Amino acid sequence: MATFSNCNLESIQKPQETSDDNHMPMDAAGNSNLEPVQKPQVIYRCKKCRRIVAVQENLVPHERGKGESCFKWQKRSGDALKKEKEPVECTSIFVEPMKWMETVQEGNVQERLLCMGCNARLGYFNWAGMQCSCGAWVNPAFQLHKSRLDECYL
Repeated sequence: MATFSNCNLESIQKPQETSDDNHMPMDAAGNSNLEPVQKPQVIYRCKKCRRIVAVQENLVPHERGKGESCFKWQKRSGDALKKEKEPVECTSIFVEPMKWMETVQEGNVQERLLCMGCNARLGYFNWAGMQCSCGAWVNPAFQLHKSRLDECYL
């Protein structure tokens, strides 16, 4: 079970101060006048209204599953399972619960996640967990579909 920190959207909309952990190593040339270079921060926006819904720090990582062989709901032939396919790319991201997720705060166990700006459906949540498109089981799951988000770099 993943541990979630308290996070609110107000804190991710403000410019964040950089710390030493966010800096990349200095150039090997040894010039002391070089400034450290920051890693680009990834933010996720609603495709419809462009409102920020998550940042990279909100992501909950999961181990990639075995793809289609993890799904039992569809009949598969024995030959199809023996063939090794390329790893399946996840079509969703999983995040920690956030303040803008009104249905979570209402006490629902599972429900759609709607954008707070335009009410577009961005994904789903389920406290009991759900399966990612890669086959991995994520518990609890706050899933945002990549097709409904813009991934931007700062």
